[in-house]
Order: sequence, then structure tokens, then C-alpha cells
Amino acid sequence: MSEIAIRAQDIGIRFFIRRHKATVNGRIARFIKGNEKPDEFWAFRHVDFEVPRGTVFGIIGPNGAGKSTMLRTIARIYHPDEGKLQVRGKISNLISLGAGFQKSLSGLDNITYNAMLLGLSRQEIERQKEAIIEFADLGRFIEAPVRTYSSGMKARLGFAVAVHVNPEILVVDEVLVVGDAAFRKKCQDKIRELFTSGATIVMVQHNMDAILEMCDRVMWLEGGSARMIGEPLEVVNGYLESRGIQPMDPSLSQEKRLALAARRTQKLLTREAMREAKQRGFGAADG
Repeated sequence: MSEIAIRAQDIGIRFFIRRHKATVNGRIARFIKGNEKPDEFWAFRHVDFEVPRGTVFGIIGPNGAGKSTMLRTIARIYHPDEGKLQVRGKISNLISLGAGFQKSLSGLDNITYNAMLLGLSRQEIERQKEAIIEFADLGRFIEAPVRTYSSGMKARLGFAVAVHVNPEILVVDEVLVVGDAAFRKKCQDKIRELFTSGATIVMVQHNMDAILEMCDRVMWLEGGSARMIGEPLEVVNGYLESRGIQPMDPSLSQEKRLALAARRTQKLLTREAMREAKQRGFGAADG
């Protein structure tokens, strides 16, 4: 039986939403009326799953389903408000790439700073520094202050640091869309390298072809709960059918299945964008 790297038992994350802006007049009104309790919102609740060590676990679902919140919970950024979460191993996360950078420091200095935050010793950082610099491929800008970087440059450096700290568990949030096509391929290849070396990977993706190609098991999150957990093709087809998109034939070859999944993803993203636009009141009549 495989060792379990991540075990979630009946976990839930709760947020509180205040109905009024924190203005002076609002505070006076609330003082007169008495304090109003904020609205309670559960990003997800009663979710159970296990991720065996050395496997890739995918999370899919529409926008607002709680996918990124789930990743932040696994990465120990959030603590479950209910239930129990066990995570065994050193974690590196690719959630908000470059979020912890010090803007006044150079990219080179930020490599040391971030790697130390992720648990590397100075000796380990020195051994990995050249590989990080080469992977980020920022040229002479590695010596420039991070405040001069574009968001893409910060993401490249953040990814390079995160994947070179030898994580046992890697948490990835849509990071495969970072940068140009060549860099995206390099990111995918590095994640595969980590996987083959025995790392456990949890990833959120809207690209169904990436989910089918890379994942061992998949969880579909929606409406604050896990709608389905199982084999990638089974879960992806269930999700596509729920969106009115034709599922994929299991008898297709892997190559044809991935090509079809890429086309299904474009249709899925288009429908999600149209649905969100209509919810905001910007949707045009169907033509």
C-alpha cells in the first residue's frame, strides 16, 4: 500500500463577509442599530481525499469553486476551520509566484531570500543558485531590482526558485500558463522531472489536456463540495457533460484524446467566460 502524502478528512474553510463598507457613517449606524454579524461563507465543506506519495493529483472545477482555496489549505497558508488535514513532507508552492519577493532587492538577492524562507541552508542555496538563474533565463536583469520586473519576469523567477528547493510536495495553481510557449514547456518538463523523482504534485488546471496527460487522480470541486474524485478521464468527462460539452470516447488513443481535450478546454473556457459575463449583466443575447 502506498504511503499517503496528503490526507483530508471532512475539511472545510470558512470566510466572513461584511455587508457594509467600513466608513465612519457606517460605523455610527451600526453602533446605533447594534453590531450586525457578518455573513458566513464556506469556500468548501465536508471534503475528503487522499493523495499517495509520488502521484499527481488534479483539481478541476469552474471559477469560484474553491480550487485555489483548497491549494492554499494544502500549502498550510490557510488552516481548516473544521475537519483534519495531514500533510507529510516539505512543501513548495507555485500559487502566487513572486509574491514574497523584496522589491528593493535584486533578483539574485531574492533567490537567496526566498530559498531560505523555503527551508534551504546557505550551502544548499549556493549549490542550486546557478541552476535557478539558468532556469529563470532573465539575462542581465537578474542583477536588477525586482521592482523593475514585469509580472511575467517575477513569475519566472518565482517558479525557478520553487522547483529547485527539492520539494517532497509541490502545489501548483495554473502556473503552466506562465510566460511564452517555450517557457511553459520548460515548466511542464520540470514538473514531470519532479514527478519522476518521486515528488507528490497537487495541481489546479483549467486545461483538460494537461489534466489527462499528467494526473493519476482528479477531484472535481463545485458548489463548496467535491462532486467527484476518481480516474482522470472519468472525472473530466463528468465535468464536461455537466457543462453541456460532449465527453471523450475512452477508446481513443492518448494522442487523439489529448488533442480533443485541448479543443474541449477552449469551448469550456468560452462558456465559462460567457456565463460570468451574463452574471455581471454584460451578456449579449444569443445569436
